[in-house]
Amino acid sequence: MGTGRTLRKESHVRPCKTPAGKAQRSKVQRQRLVKFGMAEDEVKIMSDESVRVLVQRPTVVKKMLAKKAALAEAK
Repeated sequence: MGTGRTLRKESHVRPCKTPAGKAQRSKVQRQRLVKFGMAEDEVKIMSDESVRVLVQRPTVVKKMLAKKAALAEAK
């Protein structure tokens, strides 16, 4: 009958993202930041967008945390 042409057309056949899925992704991203070494209290305060940006750049997060640790040791 068909060769699956509808799946090769445009992106309108892709499934919609659900709010529950978005919340789950946000939760996982926050857990990743905590595993990188950020304080859990700091991560809770951050917005979803800033969390997403930091998760994309783990080396920047590690450098930022190293700098904070160095400043804390100096005091």
